[in-house]
Amino acid sequence: MTLKLGVIGTGAIGQEHIRRCSYVLQGAKVVAVSDINLKGAAEAVKRLGLEAEVLSDGEQVINSSNVDALIVTSWDPTHEAFVLAAIAAGKPVFCEKPLAITAEGCKRIVDAEIAYGRRLVQVGFMRPYDQGYQALKKVIDSGEIGQPLMLHCAHRNPAVDESYSTDMAITNTLIHELSVLRWLLNEDFVSAQVIFPRATAHTHAKLRDPQIVLLETVKGVRIDVEIFVNCKYGYDIQTEVVGESGIASLPEPSSVLLRSNAKRSHNILTDWKDRFIDAYDTELQDFINGVIKGELTGPSAWDGYAASTAADACVKAQNTSGPVSISLPPRPAFYER
Repeated sequence: MTLKLGVIGTGAIGQEHIRRCSYVLQGAKVVAVSDINLKGAAEAVKRLGLEAEVLSDGEQVINSSNVDALIVTSWDPTHEAFVLAAIAAGKPVFCEKPLAITAEGCKRIVDAEIAYGRRLVQVGFMRPYDQGYQALKKVIDSGEIGQPLMLHCAHRNPAVDESYSTDMAITNTLIHELSVLRWLLNEDFVSAQVIFPRATAHTHAKLRDPQIVLLETVKGVRIDVEIFVNCKYGYDIQTEVVGESGIASLPEPSSVLLRSNAKRSHNILTDWKDRFIDAYDTELQDFINGVIKGELTGPSAWDGYAASTAADACVKAQNTSGPVSISLPPRPAFYER
């Protein structure tokens, strides 16, 4: 069986997903696309050498009889409506993060999926598919370092443009940690606090950068995450787990050790797409395989809701001096399957 995919949104990540589904992965082909910029969508299809149909809007892609499943990579505020429409049409949908821009929006998707009676949604949290994170989780779960006590994390980007605002450090950047750290520790957060150190000279008027987010989990694990999106030197993701009897750190991406010009050095990545390229491939192959088998197992709408609930609290904490509580209802039995 070849799964026929419709892609809503043909910007940078949309084109990357179209490319991998067309030329890297197995079992699927892109048959329809749409974007608010129809000319750009048509140019992308041509540039990628596809015969996919360019439709005028996302609703047409969702309702096309030629489309079996959807990939949503459009502008963040449109995600909720497109995912809800896909559920109403009974079509599986892979939605890039965030699932919705608020926890309430994510909860509406959760409720709609439960009402439908079958998992149709996978959220684009790719880090659990990364080999480094999988190795780190294996060490934690084995008990080799004892119970986790503290985590020290960093999420650094070389630069962002002037459309990037203070709250986006949470909703577009920290959201990955809010998802993957729940998965690593297998527990939820109960509080969040945001601290602003001295601002870098490389930021702009709408962005307070860097930020430090302090999180506490149900079992009392304390986490600090540095978000520094104008660090200049490269794209750098760090996680160190301090356990009762040892420390485990996220492996660095592999690179060649150089000895030249009187220096000993490793290259540092500058593009997030390169850092997690294998994880992106694996997560979408998992989605394709899950749809064909009739059972999705990747990050769920509930995972999207949990991450957004924590993100909402972190955004509130950006304007509050003390900690903000995070309250998540019990996970429905539907998502225990």
